[in-house]
Amino acid sequence: MTSKGLFCFACIGQATVGVVEQWGRFQRIAGPGFHFLNPFAGECLAGVLSTRVFSLEVRIETKTKDNVFVQLLCSIQYRVIKENADDAFYELQNPQEQIRAYVFDVVRAHVPRMTLDDLFEQKGEVAKAVLDELEKVMGAYGYNIEQILMVDIIPDSFVRKAMNEINAVCSSAPDIKLANPQAHFLISLVAVCIAKLGRFAPLVSLSMALFPLAQRLQLASIYKGEAEKTILVKKAEAEAEAKYLGGVGIAKQRQAITEGLRANILNISNSVSGTSAKEVMDLIMVTQYFDTIKELGNSSKNTTVFLPHGPGHVKDISDQIRNGTMEASCSNLGH
Repeated sequence: MTSKGLFCFACIGQATVGVVEQWGRFQRIAGPGFHFLNPFAGECLAGVLSTRVFSLEVRIETKTKDNVFVQLLCSIQYRVIKENADDAFYELQNPQEQIRAYVFDVVRAHVPRMTLDDLFEQKGEVAKAVLDELEKVMGAYGYNIEQILMVDIIPDSFVRKAMNEINAVCSSAPDIKLANPQAHFLISLVAVCIAKLGRFAPLVSLSMALFPLAQRLQLASIYKGEAEKTILVKKAEAEAEAKYLGGVGIAKQRQAITEGLRANILNISNSVSGTSAKEVMDLIMVTQYFDTIKELGNSSKNTTVFLPHGPGHVKDISDQIRNGTMEASCSNLGH
């Protein structure tokens, strides 16, 4: 709302304060509403100030500790303190430029001590440092800093493009294994320079911008190595466990076969008088032999060729097993 001063009357709008002078000297602060001024006593309305909250956006370009140029967009919200409106009216001619100068000073003093990652993680601390400094300085001039927001952090465009390019290269070839992070970095550096920069890129900007990329590549290589190590260890443990369980299964299978054979031998020996255990074993082996021939003929999907053989070979096999067992027993007794 507009404030008006006419002859000996003044109307101050809402959210506005007026500065009343007498003979050119500050006399009092006039709040919103109708006011009587005595012109014969030298009173007049020198000016008005809004007490609304103002927002000032400041864009600062600075450099981080790892030599990356960034732009920070800060939003400063401030207002005039009603009780100290005379200080705001008389002390500062351009408060926005004053605030802007202090923001530049504080940000450029803090950000160069932080890396790019730290800046993203601790941007609230930077905003708090700016707020503390502005409250201390601007309070003396009748201004209150309501809030400071770190709206955006924009790294140099070259850094963003280079990081995206390297991430694309690594994603497109995840199985490439390099001897060390330095080799990985050099290959990525050449790819980025050819694809994005050309041969006319400034070397200074190149070195400063790619330094944080080298750190990220080194960290990524460490994580990748740890992941591969974990995979290999787990794979070896799984293979060892599988072999152990396979051995247990084979042992149980053979034990079951042995128990079954023993039971069959006992049943036949008890049922047919005059039969020995050897004869029963020969009979069982012949039965298994024919079962095997039948299984091959039924389940084989390809042509099966049977070499010359006969049931008599089963006896030969059993004789060889028996002779080998007897020779081993005699050898053990000789020692």
